[in-house]
Amino acid sequence: MPRYRLSPTPAQEAALAEHCAHARFVWNLAVEQHAHWKPGRKNAPGFAEQCRQLTEARAESAWLRAGSIVVQQQALKDFAQAMANVFGGTHRRPTWRRRGRSEGFRIVALKPDQVRRLSRHVGEVKVPKVGWVRFRWSRAVPDGVKSYRITRDGAGRWHVAFTAVPQPIPAPGTGEAVGVDRGVAVAAALSTGELLTAPGLRDGEKTRLLRLQRKLARARRGSHRRAKTKAAIARLKARETDRRKDWVEKTSTDLARRFDVIAVEDLKIRNLTRSARGTIDAPGVGVRQKAGLNRSILASGWGRLVTRLEHKAPGRIVKVDPRYTSQTCNACGHRAAESRESQSRFRCVACGHRADADVNAACNIRDTAVGRTVAARGGSGSPGPANREPQLELLSV
Repeated sequence: MPRYRLSPTPAQEAALAEHCAHARFVWNLAVEQHAHWKPGRKNAPGFAEQCRQLTEARAESAWLRAGSIVVQQQALKDFAQAMANVFGGTHRRPTWRRRGRSEGFRIVALKPDQVRRLSRHVGEVKVPKVGWVRFRWSRAVPDGVKSYRITRDGAGRWHVAFTAVPQPIPAPGTGEAVGVDRGVAVAAALSTGELLTAPGLRDGEKTRLLRLQRKLARARRGSHRRAKTKAAIARLKARETDRRKDWVEKTSTDLARRFDVIAVEDLKIRNLTRSARGTIDAPGVGVRQKAGLNRSILASGWGRLVTRLEHKAPGRIVKVDPRYTSQTCNACGHRAAESRESQSRFRCVACGHRADADVNAACNIRDTAVGRTVAARGGSGSPGPANREPQLELLSV
């Protein structure tokens, strides 16, 4: 969804925050209703019943009645879709929304005359019970949009995202394939030998973040000093997030334009970043080290990169089994953990082949995707040269 930076006036910002509060309140009530359900009890109310209950609640509550019925009903519609995703097995159960997190609301049935351009870099959108709100016209608004979502991030910035299905990037038609190995020290290593690193905070910004976090630990809860410190930390975190998203967009676009087939590891990132705390009876080991690894994995943008590749190059993404890709020599096929000398160095203990460890893994991922797996020594397959061109005719996508 194309996203644009909103520039509301102070009065409009207060009205938008009120819409967010109404949407959060209605969503949390729906979560509470479904959390109350247990086997043997009456089924939790569906969307139609919740809309009827919302009408009764608006009649009794002046605060709800002052808000937009479109915003509140759409929050219930979004919750119904979230529950449908749960039963479909694609998402986890929806949870509570907190103030300052997941702030936003959605407007549907958008008419063409409710979005207009004022100048080269300024446009405006009509929001119910708020009026015309300006936003930065950084790129053209897609034609035929029917809905939009307004959000506020932790740094207090407002954005509007218009719902539109982006057009996929056409394949170059060169028949080339690339393997992508995702890591921590190197965010993405390509089988072509390129090493890509996701940008983060600069050294000075990291020092400032550490100083602010120490200041936050000393601040009294509920004080203005604590609120100002939290806002400063949120601005730094938002800057880091923006850089990572920008890197993902540019990298995914570049890969989709250059290669016909993009092979990645089929990683379960949610399992990889699970906490190691354990339980009271069985406490975890190395909890702090695992937490640091989890932060590094999330900061590398593993999941977002593959998601955007699937959006921009649908049908051209191949996910392969990640097992032993970093221990197998791409030249002779010998598999041994000892060949991985360090994080960045790979030297096959059988044939002496040397390469960057991440690039060697990326080559194995590419070869597996195009149907030419290098058999381990002693197996039934015949090893092939490391630099042989991939055979795309063996691939069925």
